Amino acid sequence: MRCPFHGESITMILRHSDVRDAAADWRTYSSDAPFRVPIPSEEAVRTIRQLPIETDPPRHTEYRKLTEPFFLRAKRPDVIASVKRMIDEAVASSFKADSFDAVSELALPIQSRALTQLLNVPESEADIWIGWGIHVFKVTGGTFKTGNVLEDYLNERFDQAEADPGDDFFSALIQATFEGRRLTRQECLGFGNLTFAGGRDTIIHTATSMIAHLAWRPEALAYLRDDPTRITLASEEFFRVFMPLTQIGRVCPNGADIHGVSVAPNERVGLCWASANHDETVFDQPEEIRLDRRPNPHVSFGYRNHLCQGAPHARLVIRSLLETICRTVDRIEVIEAKPQTEREERFVRQVGYESLRVRWSRLEPSES
Repeated sequence: MRCPFHGESITMILRHSDVRDAAADWRTYSSDAPFRVPIPSEEAVRTIRQLPIETDPPRHTEYRKLTEPFFLRAKRPDVIASVKRMIDEAVASSFKADSFDAVSELALPIQSRALTQLLNVPESEADIWIGWGIHVFKVTGGTFKTGNVLEDYLNERFDQAEADPGDDFFSALIQATFEGRRLTRQECLGFGNLTFAGGRDTIIHTATSMIAHLAWRPEALAYLRDDPTRITLASEEFFRVFMPLTQIGRVCPNGADIHGVSVAPNERVGLCWASANHDETVFDQPEEIRLDRRPNPHVSFGYRNHLCQGAPHARLVIRSLLETICRTVDRIEVIEAKPQTEREERFVRQVGYESLRVRWSRLEPSES
């Protein structure tokens, strides 16, 4: 399907099998295109190539190895325990208020504090990240921010790592070697940029959309509370449906022909993850949210070479939040919901919430 995005006409690849085939075919559908992998493109909001996502194999594979140990921390028992404890404390604190904004007062702090565990930095760093709001590059309402707070922050942290290296994410990049040399500052910034921009609003919007669903469908919350082993399948279904990254760009260096649609050389296409996740030939009644859906071959974390490095972290956060809600929350009431929307020439796309004010009541021990 040809569709306009910010004035650019992009061919969107829609079917599950076609999206996966394109994601695996990096020679035809290349990621080696700085600023053009996100849709809309980001030439106006950053000055550095995001790594490793804006490269192709084999360089992408070698770049990816440099940060893999930090993203795999999400599978370590001590990190899992720390994230669960933090989420327990965040939810417990939310009971103190009559109501709260699940976006800014719960999901954003949880995402930021969980990221400190992944990057092995003091939790106090999360206070800085929380101050940036939901988006790194955008203000509420969708307009781009002026200046580049993230880039300034990253330069400061890399300067500190050069002066006094430790065992954190920033120090590891400063000391890393690639192709027989140290990483350049631009490369370090590229890794940092993606780490903070890629897993921020995605986790926040999945978490808050999940909370809204449990509020509007109390039987879903009761279903999970009755048997917490159902949480794993349920979280995958929430990822399938509540995915704010609806598509990602690829550039066709030599052009392509996609089901009779001609794509010119160096023109972009969109791998539409959301459409693939609703392919009725793969998912029975895809518009239904089925918390016991199995199998669930969603592509919310990408596919093949560019499978999201942060997927274990996202799964840890969402599953832990679900576990805590099921264990401690009796009922969720939505007081006010303000959808996060993105307006294009021919459609309006809802992506989570700008704010979601909720009230929830505590589940007494005898009720669980």
